[in-house]
Amino acid sequence: MTAKEQLKIMLLKENLTIKDLAPRLAKYTKRHYTAQSISSKLFNGTLRYNEFEDIANLLGYKIKVEK
Repeated sequence: MTAKEQLKIMLLKENLTIKDLAPRLAKYTKRHYTAQSISSKLFNGTLRYNEFEDIANLLGYKIKVEK
């Protein structure tokens, strides 16, 4: 599953959109995010791991790596 698919699932479970997420993420990280910038990163596959981790933490999720 891609980061894009995982993020969509998390947002659906939290009843949020990327437009709702952007200002929350900007406030949480103190970095500039817009819905367009998040969408572009997902579309282009350029969302960094630390950004995905910030989103997961913000929404109350943990990233789990298993073997």
